[in-house]
Amino acid sequence: MKAFSAIGARVIQTLFVLWAVVTILFFLFRLMPGSPLAAYIDPNFTPEQQDALMARFGLDKPLWQQYFIYLGNLLQGDLGESFFYRTSVADRIFALLPNTLILTFSSLILAYGIGVLAGAYLAWKRGGAVEQIAIPLVLTTRAMPEFWLGMILLAVFSFSLGWFPAGGTRPPGADYPTLWSLYTSADFWRHMTLPVLTLAIYAQGLPLLLMRSNMLDVMKEDFVTMARIKGLSSYSVVIRHAARNALLPVMTSFAIAVGYQIQGNVVVETVFSWPGLGRELVRAVSASDYPLAQGAFLMIAVVVIAMNLVADLLYAVLDPRVTRE
Repeated sequence: MKAFSAIGARVIQTLFVLWAVVTILFFLFRLMPGSPLAAYIDPNFTPEQQDALMARFGLDKPLWQQYFIYLGNLLQGDLGESFFYRTSVADRIFALLPNTLILTFSSLILAYGIGVLAGAYLAWKRGGAVEQIAIPLVLTTRAMPEFWLGMILLAVFSFSLGWFPAGGTRPPGADYPTLWSLYTSADFWRHMTLPVLTLAIYAQGLPLLLMRSNMLDVMKEDFVTMARIKGLSSYSVVIRHAARNALLPVMTSFAIAVGYQIQGNVVVETVFSWPGLGRELVRAVSASDYPLAQGAFLMIAVVVIAMNLVADLLYAVLDPRVTRE
């Protein structure tokens, strides 16, 4: 019963945070200087036409009425109409969201796969020459700005060597009848290679250092000492005993990393012209398309908040002591 109460309280906190984010985004864009329809209204419009356009989008009403109308529409899944594309914001966002999610999960799976194995190895071989080289290298890649790293990879592997495309998801003129045929094509994965490498090189530092730190603590535990006394092989001691117990914080950090990686995609998608949510957010802000920018911000915030909730619940499931406390 206490576990369900704790989960319920955490869900309520999450909903409150989400409401606060929605409220901040609503007032942030509407209190910005200038007309929200500056990019939409033609200079040749008469004052009557401009007023009619303001009435169409409900911008002629008091701000508090606009707020409650927005909340009502949001509960129905209506994010408004894009000023630039003249289409539904929700349709535009959900058309781009798969590209962002594929890029995010591909890079994180690669980063965590390499980071966990490398972290366990460095903990096992602590004090060796490999560790003295690897740790400074990992810290260096973690300190690199993602946009700078992306431009270096572009300059070397795209512009100089020509091994990979410079941007987009397909060659010019290529046509795929369905999204599935696009996502399973070799062209799509070739275009995604450099963005994934950029994000993975930056992200692998967290799981590597976290796994190494956890492994160093676990290797001091009594059950690891007992396993060694029994004469088990080094592989069995490190992988089957120490690594399994050191994985818990790393697994929960993966959920949090999904949310923060999507935020980082804003820069990487812009550098590689990747048609995802982050790149669309930058374009929407530049074009003063605040319904689309607001919707993109909200979608990113929803993912971040939801993955933080998943991390909390996952930690409680994997470690019952957290639930009891």
